[in-house]
Amino acid sequence: MTREKIMRLLIVSGITVLIDQISKAVIVRFLSYGENINLIPGFFNITYVLNAGGAFGLFAQQSQLVRVMMFLVLSMIAVGFIFYLYHGVPRSHPMLANALALILGGAIGNLIDRIRMGRVVDFLDCYIKHFHWPAFNVADSAICVGVGIFIYHIVFKKMPEEGSHPLF
Repeated sequence: MTREKIMRLLIVSGITVLIDQISKAVIVRFLSYGENINLIPGFFNITYVLNAGGAFGLFAQQSQLVRVMMFLVLSMIAVGFIFYLYHGVPRSHPMLANALALILGGAIGNLIDRIRMGRVVDFLDCYIKHFHWPAFNVADSAICVGVGIFIYHIVFKKMPEEGSHPLF
């Protein structure tokens, strides 16, 4: 991996983790658990919640030890897979490299919460009338944007360069 690619990975994923952790610290510092700030009536709130499970509260009923161990193992597998994919990204695909770095930063941001607290701080609450999307955070957003770019790239990819990863 070139120095340029390593720097891109460190900068994009590092900024993602930093923004995620700062935003969560602000929420924890200035809001009480369950407190709600209505920003766009009928559509968007800032609401401090803790998610003990995975996406959409998956595995929330398991013990904290089981959850932390499971998410630690899954995160390590995901990080390894991201590094594997990232290594094969040709220089001609900087947006794909950024997408993988966003996914990595998001995974690390949520993993930090899981290790520190056994839960993830969520606070972005989107809804239409009484239909709420589960609350999420900056790390979740980075993962979704990164996955979206990754899928877009796979669906509309160019021919792979010689010696590049088969997906790219």
